[in-house]
Amino acid sequence: MTDIQAGTELPPLELKPISRTTLALFAGASGDHNPMHIDLDVARSAGLDDVFAHGMLSMAYLGRLLTNWVPQGQIRSYRVRFAAITPIHGKPTCTGKVVSVEEGVATLELAVTLADGTTTLTGDAVVEIDGERLDTHGKA
Repeated sequence: MTDIQAGTELPPLELKPISRTTLALFAGASGDHNPMHIDLDVARSAGLDDVFAHGMLSMAYLGRLLTNWVPQGQIRSYRVRFAAITPIHGKPTCTGKVVSVEEGVATLELAVTLADGTTTLTGDAVVEIDGERLDTHGKA
């Protein structure tokens, strides 16, 4: 088993490009039917070229990065800051890195970045680490 220490990187979560179907499904699942995310005419009337992804969709993807690495019950805190919109067809990649380990918990810095290098979401999390339940590949 590999020790979790400052500098340990979580396996990145690379996602498919955001499609209109993804946005419609997320709107239904989340209850967020803001037309800026699903109606091209509304987006254009606001001066945008097209619709864009819900910020909470990116947050959900980042949450998946965490739960791929540790069981949900080991997450002690999770915070994000929205930095930029994710355009339709944007291809997000979620990353995480351990910045410190202290008394059985790891503090991580997190990010969602698009293929063009734009960071759309940053955040941090504190997770309980348990050597018997976790390795650096998220497998027990």
